[in-house]
Amino acid sequence: MKIAVTGKGGVGKTFIAGTLAEIYAREGRPVIAIDADPSPNLAMSLGLTDEEANHILPVAENEELIRLKTATDYPGVFQLTFSVEDIIERYAVPTPSGAYLLVMGTVRSLGSGCTCAANTVMKALLRHLIVDRDDVVILDMEAGVEHLGRGTAGNVDFMLVVTDANKKSLETARTIYRLAAGSPVRQVGLVANRIAGPEQAEIFSTYAKKHRLSVFGIIPFDQLVFTAGVTGKQIDEKTSVAREAIRQIAQRLTDSRSKIA
Repeated sequence: MKIAVTGKGGVGKTFIAGTLAEIYAREGRPVIAIDADPSPNLAMSLGLTDEEANHILPVAENEELIRLKTATDYPGVFQLTFSVEDIIERYAVPTPSGAYLLVMGTVRSLGSGCTCAANTVMKALLRHLIVDRDDVVILDMEAGVEHLGRGTAGNVDFMLVVTDANKKSLETARTIYRLAAGSPVRQVGLVANRIAGPEQAEIFSTYAKKHRLSVFGIIPFDQLVFTAGVTGKQIDEKTSVAREAIRQIAQRLTDSRSKIA
């Protein structure tokens, strides 16, 4: 099962991606969580410390790896075909959540060269993870719609478009939904996050119904999650209403994927 999590910046997509990864890992499934956001912070959502997260070298910024995979004897010419399985074995980081983490990073030019080689490695790695492997793969995408134009999350089973009740967030979510609906993504649905009370739930539901947008679930505002974000402490799973709502979304996706299969 392959799941991409996206949405406007600041709506909580990383928390949702990390929680989904942990839930599936605790079910005994092999899980690879991919941080594809240029400002990566999925590591902490998976239980790594700040120090541990800062020691992770993103794939796209690993110049030695990029050169090893793509270099030829001809300046300006790089290989298009190479294996990527060893990248997962060497650079996927185990986390306390039970999931493995791959940080993609931001593609930059190597020295004075172009970004072509790094982009080629990134695309090959993502395709391998999404198409060729049986792991549960959770992609924490960059905010906004740019990744859709690059086809970063193509061929995933589900795209969760996260929003809150804010009008700007809803409009961004609708744009992402519309673009994703015309892509190879199999199912697209909204996830409402941090919904504080019946009024906000009604705003979201009315908007989704008006624009004929499918909904995967509604996650209520959770003071425990907010406090954990400030203090950096772990959330009490047994009393977190947000985690329970995400668990229900995870089960819904599993059931839906079984029907597709």
